[in-house]
Amino acid sequence: MTGSVEPLRVLLVTALVAGGVGRHVQMLAAGLAADGHHVAVACPPEVADRFDLDRHARVVPLPVGAAPHPLRDGRSVRTLRAAAAGAHVVHAHGLRAGALGALARRAGPPSLVVTTHNATPERGAARLLYTGMEHLVAARADLVLGVSPDLVRRARSAGARAVDLAVVPAPPCPRLDGADARDHLRRVAGLDPGATVVLLVGRLAAQKGLNRAVAALDRLNGPRPTTTRPGARPGTVGDSGGSPTVHLVVAGEGPERDALTAAARVRADLHLLGHRDDVPRLLAGADVVLSTARWEGQPVWLQEALQQGAAVVATDVGGTGLVVGDAAALVPDEGDDEQVAAAVAVALGDLLGDPAALLALRHRATDRAAQLPTGADALTAALTAYRGVLADHPRTGPSRP
Repeated sequence: MTGSVEPLRVLLVTALVAGGVGRHVQMLAAGLAADGHHVAVACPPEVADRFDLDRHARVVPLPVGAAPHPLRDGRSVRTLRAAAAGAHVVHAHGLRAGALGALARRAGPPSLVVTTHNATPERGAARLLYTGMEHLVAARADLVLGVSPDLVRRARSAGARAVDLAVVPAPPCPRLDGADARDHLRRVAGLDPGATVVLLVGRLAAQKGLNRAVAALDRLNGPRPTTTRPGARPGTVGDSGGSPTVHLVVAGEGPERDALTAAARVRADLHLLGHRDDVPRLLAGADVVLSTARWEGQPVWLQEALQQGAAVVATDVGGTGLVVGDAAALVPDEGDDEQVAAAVAVALGDLLGDPAALLALRHRATDRAAQLPTGADALTAALTAYRGVLADHPRTGPSRP
């Protein structure tokens, strides 16, 4: 058992979440259970189904929706109080789940750990709600873990009694055959085998800055018709004397899918793949992997890109720099979207025009991947956090939460 004297009783909590948070909870549930601890997960049924959580833990259906709702959230608080009876630690993931856990907590045990996974909304009622939940969590949690340095700073500013950086690793994936991956990516995107491909992976949402990626593509490819010349292969530009086109391939689903689909219909250099189950293979086949996000935590998909030795260009936001170190071309997130897009285009153009620099960046990616935390590291960090808060709130009780 990893550093434990006796099995712990842990209740993991999450609201409706996207892939990154759900996979992290799945990894923790599996790791804790394999290490001999008693684990329950309180979450919406669709989250339990999507991440197959009942394989590793007892699932407690949590009636929480995408937006706050007084009656439903009141039921969630009561559900959490009952589910937490006898637990040593409640570990909530996401500020919404953390706020519900804080409201459910009575004086004394179990201890409450909250991992914050998302940046502050930029404006409006959503920002006010986020700030209110942030202060509630800071006041009632024993420990707040942030997935990026800026979230750690925010938790400290909100008055949290103990704050640390979360450990969010990617699942391990062996290095894939590069030639096969290149052919595969171009085939699924409908491109010529020799096409130059920049790949972006993630939820199609405003946070990912997809408009910046498209604007950078405009700068790279310059004036061009909306389709290639009759008879021309997808790897050439229609009006630039046959010079290579940079193709942007996007894998993922989300609320901006319709807008991107409309853009892709009238241009030949933007390709949408939708949801994919072969992301590592796609990453291994790209000329460059691109992130134009406005914020990231510890992006798992960029960790997966490093595992595949991919050349990465990314905006320097949130925890991105923490993940990639010197193994990526980091673009400062300064100015408006057009200014960021211009800087991204320069970084992409410099790399794609310099094979030696591209190769050197790929070697650095491989080196960096070997330094990244593993699932075992994340499990050890979680157990260390639990033991730390339990030192203040020892608890005995039944054998299951």
